[in-house]
Amino acid sequence: MSTLTVFSTSAPEEVQYQTKSAADIADKLQQVGIRFEQWQANQPIDANTDNASILAAYSDDIDRLKQQGGYVTVDVISLSSDHPDKKALRQKFLAEHTHSEDEVRFFVRGEGLFCLHLGDHIYQVLCQQNDLISVPANTPHWFDMGSEPNFTAIRLFNNPEGWVANFTGSDIASRFPLLA
Repeated sequence: MSTLTVFSTSAPEEVQYQTKSAADIADKLQQVGIRFEQWQANQPIDANTDNASILAAYSDDIDRLKQQGGYVTVDVISLSSDHPDKKALRQKFLAEHTHSEDEVRFFVRGEGLFCLHLGDHIYQVLCQQNDLISVPANTPHWFDMGSEPNFTAIRLFNNPEGWVANFTGSDIASRFPLLA
């Protein structure tokens, strides 16, 4: 179940706010400039559905976001627990970073934990199947896929080259809880 947990940057052991209500998650994140939505496929999909069919199943929502945000590139990425570089990939994403463009992810299956450093707070958003999150450009954040990643996500980009991270050098991510 999707979950939003908010911490103070000075008290990573103390939860200030938590909800599993998608409507409350969307409302709370909208207040700090983060988009959170839930989408439904317009056709059946399963673990064997190819990438083109996945994109077709969510085409209405993808087209709407492309118009609203000026996104030019859309792709599908999958990562499984048998990926040989899963530990290195996890570590790379766990370091706090920003992007010069929005980071837009929709979870077709599986889950991931987005941790957003917004002022004096950390907003942790556990995204699961049917969740979309859009992290605005230049927002410090990190992402945890867990020690046994198993997800498929749709990514939207303004930059045709795709994901480019600018690491902050901060160790703040090491102080907050992660996925198992």
